[in-house]
Amino acid sequence: MFVVMRPNSAEEQVQNVVRLLSDMGARGHVITGATRSVVELLEIGNRLDRTKLERAPGVEKVLDEPAPILAADRAAGAHPLEIRLGGRATLGGRRIGVIAGPCSVESEETLLEIAVGVAEAGAVALRGGAFKPRTSPYSFQGLEEAGLQMLAHARERTGLAVVTEVMCCEHVERVQPYADVLQVGSRNMHSTPLLKAVGQQQKPVLLKRGWCATLEEFLLAAEYIIHAGNPNVILCERGIRTHEEYVRNTLALSVVPEVKRLSNLPIIVDPSHGTGRAHLVAPMSCAAIACGADGLLIEVHVDPKRAWSDGAQTLNLDEFRALMQTLPAFARAAGREA
Repeated sequence: MFVVMRPNSAEEQVQNVVRLLSDMGARGHVITGATRSVVELLEIGNRLDRTKLERAPGVEKVLDEPAPILAADRAAGAHPLEIRLGGRATLGGRRIGVIAGPCSVESEETLLEIAVGVAEAGAVALRGGAFKPRTSPYSFQGLEEAGLQMLAHARERTGLAVVTEVMCCEHVERVQPYADVLQVGSRNMHSTPLLKAVGQQQKPVLLKRGWCATLEEFLLAAEYIIHAGNPNVILCERGIRTHEEYVRNTLALSVVPEVKRLSNLPIIVDPSHGTGRAHLVAPMSCAAIACGADGLLIEVHVDPKRAWSDGAQTLNLDEFRALMQTLPAFARAAGREA
């Protein structure tokens, strides 16, 4: 059983619940989150009075089982969370935000050309991997520190916020000076030490759904970050593995409206990884906006055929510009702006 306190309830109210449980012959363990506390019953006594607990000051509800999410739940009438990416750009508000750039940082010249191109087309942030988790140990693993410096230079030139991945706890402090948003990739969605590490700093975290993760597991991964103290989590649907082999992943867009129903966190969609095929990126981007996504994460390169990683799913700059001209109509249909 769990006693869920109201957001920002007083410590005195939490301790009062603990005392009430003790008087009832029960033992409670306080779990303190960023915005609220939960008292878990480790031992349930014979004199437990559920009604008395529910009426105690500061108590929101009493649950027999833990809810999938507590910190990021969407209370009735609550506004969705709007997260600042750095500078003036935000995600989660009325305007759709598009994050675009290469899968991996390859050279300063190429990165700057891409950054200038996506910025002129209307992107709000530049994505680019300096550390690259790859399936094969023989594939390109990223330029690391040099790549981070190139991303920072591109930000200075274009004003775009920088989104880049952290692969382990040690990367968090190393990447922070260069990045505006820390990305936790699909492979690491289940890495609770990494989730806690990014939760202990205040830069926004872009959390990608694990390729075999359920919606509940996805939301609970976000809870780890929020519970550690960082409420600025952006969810990213990037497709899941199914029996279908034509596309790289199956882009489960139904998760978008469901997240909107359950959570106050913004959610964006990555149609590049979600399909693995460049010609499917534009139509799935439009579908994502139509079903309520707050933004997109799109791979763009000056010459996808020569990209060092994931060229098959990458748009060139002309294709990206065409997509950005198409999105406003879908945004308006969804009651948004692009």
